[in-house]
Amino acid sequence: MNLLDRRLLFVTGKGGVGKSTVAAALSLLAAQHAKKALACEVDAKGDLAALFETAPLDFEPRQIFPGLSGMAMHTEASLDEYLRLQLRVPGVSKIGPLAKAFEFVATAAPGVREILTVGKLAHEVRERHYDIVVADAAATGHVVGQLTAPQAINSLVRVGAIRNQTGWVLDILADPAQTALVVVTTPEEMPVRETVDLVRRVRAETPVHVAAVVVNRVLPELFSHSDEEVFERLREPAVARKLARAAKGRVGQLQPVFDGARLAVTLRRSRTGHLDMLRRELGPDLPLLYVPELFTRGYGLRTTGQVADALAAELGY
Repeated sequence: MNLLDRRLLFVTGKGGVGKSTVAAALSLLAAQHAKKALACEVDAKGDLAALFETAPLDFEPRQIFPGLSGMAMHTEASLDEYLRLQLRVPGVSKIGPLAKAFEFVATAAPGVREILTVGKLAHEVRERHYDIVVADAAATGHVVGQLTAPQAINSLVRVGAIRNQTGWVLDILADPAQTALVVVTTPEEMPVRETVDLVRRVRAETPVHVAAVVVNRVLPELFSHSDEEVFERLREPAVARKLARAAKGRVGQLQPVFDGARLAVTLRRSRTGHLDMLRRELGPDLPLLYVPELFTRGYGLRTTGQVADALAAELGY
């Protein structure tokens, strides 16, 4: 099943691996292929807005690209909407002293903030407001708690409206044809180890299907083994002096070039080892999607488009 045929995608990863960039790119790719898409920023840090070079997002979705809307999750606004739509009671702003109690519950009680977040996303799927919802979800350390919140609430509340509502949220989360998790990593030791641990935990503790791992910033093969041998020969003092004379420069000026070539080879080789470990630990059934290193310092719509193009090639679009 194609990744973008799902209705709800959670995108997670260790901080700094490009989780938000991949979430933005997947939502952009969906919109480019005629799907009505919603990109949701769960932690409201402003990364999605920056990736689409648009004004800060709010809880109310708005169009940020043709076919694509964006929103930022807000716990109080989500609670307000839940009270109005699901329990038929006035919103938080209209219930006077009870507002503080609701605010406390939403921000302090374990699992309530998470269920409001996941419930809002599932609500958008259930109401079919969009063909696909892509959530820039919590990082690896918190996403399991986010995905298991409906189970926790469902096990505590045996009857009533909340029980029914967590029931249909769980039905959506547990259906692999509707919902999936995408884990983003980089070919480095710590992100790879965290990815392996996370995939095991998600499979063991949550009802959500892990659909793919996106390996971001994969270095290209810049030099062959024969190129390596040439660079090592050029580092030899006698050869380096001849080369410097031919280039009308000094030997010291060549050193950064040789060092850069050696670093590129070392990084490529070590990252290949981490990729091998990732494939071995996750097994052959979990697809790995590769996004190349873009060698760019900033990020914005151009970068989002480049990552979307790379994912399109991996997904067969």
